Formats: sequence, structure tokens, C-alpha cells
Amino acid sequence: MEILKKPVLTEKAALLTEKLNRYTFQCDHRANKIQIKAAIEVMYGVSVESVNTQVIVGKTKTRSTKTGIVQGRSAKYKKAIVTLKEGETIDFYSNI
Repeated sequence: MEILKKPVLTEKAALLTEKLNRYTFQCDHRANKIQIKAAIEVMYGVSVESVNTQVIVGKTKTRSTKTGIVQGRSAKYKKAIVTLKEGETIDFYSNI
């Protein structure tokens, strides 16, 4: 099971990072807080203070095509908001 899927890089996540030293990740829906904390500490080499998780429900999507209206749903996922210890940071752009 790959615990961390990708970081969430949105404006709201950037504000959390700047003001409160919190980073947001999209995770496997079966992972718990302990597994997420261990995965981040190993992958990025930082100390994690706390982990908050939320399950984001998929939204209904509708679009019009030549053959009619198509309805679907985006997938749900688990989001983890990780607070790091004071003075530690994660640089997402240096490992590209």
C-alpha cells in the first residue's frame, strides 16, 4: 500500500504552510494517522508534530455531449494535514 499519493498544492494549502507550518497530502483511504506520520518522516526526513485527516467526498460531475447529458462522480480520497515541528520545512520543488 502506497500511503502518500501526492501533495495537495492549492492556495488554501499554501496559506496553511506559510502561516501555521502545515502541509497537505492526498493519502490512501486505508491509511491511519500513525502510518501517515511514519511515511512523511521517512520520505522527507522531518519531525511530525500532529496529523489531521479528512475524507473528501467525490463531487457529482455533469457535461453535455452530442449524444446527450453524461453524469458521473469524481473519486473520494483521504486528505492529511500534517503539522511539522518548529523550524522544519518540506521543499516539494527541489526533488523534481
